Amino acid sequence: MRRAKTNATDAKEERKGRDGRAMIVAGVMSGTSADGVDVAICRVGPGRDGVPKIKMLGHRGFAYDKKLRAAVLGAASGASLSAAEFANLSWRLGAVYAECVETTARALKLNPQLVACHGQTVLHDAVKRVTWQIGEATVIAERLRLPVVSDFRPADMAAGGQGAPLVPMLDWCVFRRTKKNRLLLNLGGIANVTALPAGCGVDAVMAFDTGPANMVMDAVMLRLFGKKFDRGGMVAARGRVLDRIVEKLLAGSYFSAPPPKSCGREEFGAAFVARLLTLCKGAAKEDVVATATALTSASIVAAYCRFCWPHLGHRAPLAKVTELFVAGGGAKNRTLMRMLREGFAELGVTVATTEGAGLAVEAKEAAAFALLGWLTWHGLPGNVPSATGARRAVVLGKVTHG
Repeated sequence: MRRAKTNATDAKEERKGRDGRAMIVAGVMSGTSADGVDVAICRVGPGRDGVPKIKMLGHRGFAYDKKLRAAVLGAASGASLSAAEFANLSWRLGAVYAECVETTARALKLNPQLVACHGQTVLHDAVKRVTWQIGEATVIAERLRLPVVSDFRPADMAAGGQGAPLVPMLDWCVFRRTKKNRLLLNLGGIANVTALPAGCGVDAVMAFDTGPANMVMDAVMLRLFGKKFDRGGMVAARGRVLDRIVEKLLAGSYFSAPPPKSCGREEFGAAFVARLLTLCKGAAKEDVVATATALTSASIVAAYCRFCWPHLGHRAPLAKVTELFVAGGGAKNRTLMRMLREGFAELGVTVATTEGAGLAVEAKEAAAFALLGWLTWHGLPGNVPSATGARRAVVLGKVTHG
């Protein structure tokens, strides 16, 4: 992407970045749905109030090919792989990430100064304090000749946190308001919510994973229809929700566990989907998809009522407006969005997407890691301890020089 640093001018440019100047950062995200890669190129820099400012300059999405997606899903689902197979997959992903950044930068005619890559999660067990994201950073750094920040979760977990969610730093920097409560909901493979009481400091942010979002719906679609996902929620719209089964699934221990908490395929992967399908035995296929969709919506609304609403009322008792902004691939599922709007309307909460704030729904998480990468590059903490449960704020990630 650019030549190696060989002169004093290049060295001076790098020092400027480390001195806290604005930088162009490519954030790279591949989530638990394992459907592909999102790249968001952002300008990130210090704000006048001491809070970082971020502006998305452009983004692109890239689907994994069938073989790569199958390999990622196999690794994340506990398939028996040799060390050589894991290593090969990690290096292959590094090359894919580099190509995605290169293609995005070329298309947008932008020159990133830093890459921040979340990597592909193949294991995340918050209880045992272990996490593993693959995607070899040195491959990205060498191909692009740029520094790369990667492997963001372990530092928070080493400090006693869940290692997730990490998006709340972006939520607080971009969406906090003086007189309004705001909720930020991301619908990736897993659903996570950030609650921002009106006028809150970062120490008053609440955030946690509410449970499955697209992960269960996608798995059901694959099993019953041979499709990767329910495009636009069209299949769910034709089905009837089996309320009794939704209630039974919501009785699971994860949904009632208090924050901080995070989850993944360990809780809502193949075994959970198998149970759902068993409970729905004999039902029309469309009804099963509708039920999986309703489970996502109901679990989010229940999490708000049980955890977020008391937090907002305690931290900002005089705030009269609460707004919910949705991002992630699930925001394009019209049936899921309708269910969410209906559920939250009864609670006086308005529902919209993040598009109006200049953050494309499919690229918000990638933008979040662009921000986290900038913070790491400058030696600044990126986790929110009130969200992850860490003992303290820590600098996240590892730096690989290009």
